[in-house]
Amino acid sequence: MTTATRQAPHHRTLTCYTDYKCRRPECVERYNAWGRERGRAITAGTWQPLRDAEPIRQHLLTLHAAGITIHRVAKLTGMPYRSIRSFTQHDYGNTAPRRRRVTHEVAEKILAINLEEHTPGHVNPIGSQRRIQALAAIGWPSIYVARAAGIHPSNRTTIFSRPTMRASTAQRIAAAYDELRHKKPERNGIRPVSVKRAKKRAADRRWPPPQYWDEVGAIDDEYFTPEYGVTKREIVAQNANEVMRFSGLDRQAAAERLGVSKAYIDHAFRDHPQYAVEVAA
Repeated sequence: MTTATRQAPHHRTLTCYTDYKCRRPECVERYNAWGRERGRAITAGTWQPLRDAEPIRQHLLTLHAAGITIHRVAKLTGMPYRSIRSFTQHDYGNTAPRRRRVTHEVAEKILAINLEEHTPGHVNPIGSQRRIQALAAIGWPSIYVARAAGIHPSNRTTIFSRPTMRASTAQRIAAAYDELRHKKPERNGIRPVSVKRAKKRAADRRWPPPQYWDEVGAIDDEYFTPEYGVTKREIVAQNANEVMRFSGLDRQAAAERLGVSKAYIDHAFRDHPQYAVEVAA
């Protein structure tokens, strides 16, 4: 399983030195060169460290409308997802407002993304699937999400059964998600029984709510496996299962390998029998 971790320094930007305290010689030299250039510009009266972020926001909105998601932009630029998102949205896990100023370096990276070069006709549906599921977790039945996205309700199931989907459809679902996630379904015409049913279905299937995806920043990442609602005991059961099957260890040896007691593994297997195993086959 994949867990959410802080993105490592890229050794290509100043944040490597300033935020991560990297002291590779090439990173130190990059920072020193920037400092020298800054000093010369200040002396000459030409120092302009920041620029207006509005052109960046408009470019991101254009890319998004064409099916190039914020996560995709983050991959193309090598920047963190939340940094890119801050140009178009408030940081909902925080109180930070939408970004208004930006460094020249960041601006150039984002503006360098060419629409024609990267626009997909079809995209992986995982982001749309997760958005529909996240809205269900806060009470929005999928039929209402489909209507808000301009999709015929009878077609919403195909999003979960086909390997790809139209980028334009994915964009409409993303727009509906951004709109509905901040509204209470009960206050917008959804019957309480429907809200309760949607939430229960999401809870039974461990569908993360929008707040979870805000935190991990990987809603469009097909290689990310969410661990929302997964307990430590279940993780131990999964790990013990793998260790015992692939290493041929018994429960006692597996417990020592994992740093827990044999009793803990016994309890983990009891609570999650789908992972229970005695020895490797």
